[in-house]
Amino acid sequence: MNSQLFSAFKLRDLHLDNRIVVSPMCQYSAEEGSATDWHLMHIGKFAVSGVGLVILEAAHVEPRGRITHGCLGLYSDDNEQALKRVISFCHKHSETAIGIQLSHAGRKGSASLPWVKRGTALTETQRAWQTIAPSAVAQTQEWPTPQPMTEADFQTVRAAHVQAVVRAARIGIELIEVNIAHGYLLHSFLSPLSNRRTDRFGGSLENRMRFPLEVFGAMRQAWPTQLPMGARITATDWITGGWTTEDAQIFSSRLKDLGCDFITASSGGTSAQQQVPLYPGHQVEFAAGIRKAVSIPTMAVGMLYDPQKAEDIIVSGAADFVALARGMLFDPHWVWYAASVLQAQVKHPVQYLRGYRSEWLRQMRRGDQTP
Repeated sequence: MNSQLFSAFKLRDLHLDNRIVVSPMCQYSAEEGSATDWHLMHIGKFAVSGVGLVILEAAHVEPRGRITHGCLGLYSDDNEQALKRVISFCHKHSETAIGIQLSHAGRKGSASLPWVKRGTALTETQRAWQTIAPSAVAQTQEWPTPQPMTEADFQTVRAAHVQAVVRAARIGIELIEVNIAHGYLLHSFLSPLSNRRTDRFGGSLENRMRFPLEVFGAMRQAWPTQLPMGARITATDWITGGWTTEDAQIFSSRLKDLGCDFITASSGGTSAQQQVPLYPGHQVEFAAGIRKAVSIPTMAVGMLYDPQKAEDIIVSGAADFVALARGMLFDPHWVWYAASVLQAQVKHPVQYLRGYRSEWLRQMRRGDQTP
């Protein structure tokens, strides 16, 4: 079988062995923004998993841009050196491409660790900090009100994104995904639910797109020309009066004009009132719509656990990549399983050679025989 999921793809000068991507997953295990031994172990196992690309968890571009105290950052020399250790380790033991997501949490920052008290804001005794956003609109009634961004904030945030790009290039990152999704700062400018500004950054669609496009453009100029930069965007807020799929397609086109190489199409994250119909592949249609309307490579995300479903997404032209997060947490060698089902070959460490037996794996996963 000639699997399309396991076919190669090129983004600018970056060669990817297949179309499977490890999606960014916050680990909330950094120390003052710096990667720890946990990241070395966590990312290392994915680097040898056979995927074409690993995109590291959101690295926040300034301390107030973190979601929690445990979030990864790329805003200091210490952050840079700690993450360089992880990247260098992965490159030493693997040929897998390593990317990173760069982000600013905006009004969703200053939050508790999810396993401590998920979905709650920090208190003053827990070292809470003042968050920023387009407007003084809290994400829920229980959350503190963010400070509307000033002209000085615009300059600081833009410069922080650019500086994070420079740091990423220095430590050997090969791809950047800019986080413009899930209600975080840049997406909160796009959505009329969170952006109530009346100046040049609010009101019309053109104005709401202005700051995210300025930031992306400045980042692209600072990033090496031969390396790809894309964006994860929210394709719909899933609520009346919010950001729409049509808006997302227009925005994607504008990003493409600025040198965007791919779009990861996700959804939601702005309002607790959202109604998201969850099922395997529930966001694939957004990737397909953007790919068709804008003629740009897309990544499909969202409950993509089945190898044949992933194959069908690529074959049908709905997306150019499938990105897995929870599925890879559950089974870090999902790629081996997918290769056995689709009768494809995938790179694997020589140390794992005796475990890579496609026919045996396929039969075991399907329950055809006893080992």
